[in-house]
Amino acid sequence: MAAVITKFFIASMIMWIVPIAILLGFNYKFLPGSTGLSPYSKTLLSGFLAVLSVNIVIVFYIYMALKEPSDKHEPDPAFVAEAKASINQSTDKAESSSESLKKQE
Repeated sequence: MAAVITKFFIASMIMWIVPIAILLGFNYKFLPGSTGLSPYSKTLLSGFLAVLSVNIVIVFYIYMALKEPSDKHEPDPAFVAEAKASINQSTDKAESSSESLKKQE
C-alpha cells in the first residue's frame, strides 16, 4: 500500500512541477528558441506544452497502474459484503416503490 501511495505522490508532484517549469522556462527565456517568439506565440506554445506534459504524466501513471500485479490486490471481505447488501437493499426499495405506484394506478 505504501508503494501505491508513493507512486501517486510522485506522479502528483510531477504533474505540478513540470508544467510550471515549462511556463517559467518560456517566460524567463530559459528554453532555447523562446527568445524569438512573440508574446502571443510564447503563451500559446508554453500553455500547449504544459497541458501536453500533464497528459503524458497521466498516461505514464495509468501504464504503471496497469503493470501492477492484480493478484496482490484483494478487496476487504467485509466491504464487499456491505456493498452487496447495500445494492440488494436499494433494488428491494426500487421494486417496492414501483409496486406501490402500480397499486395507486
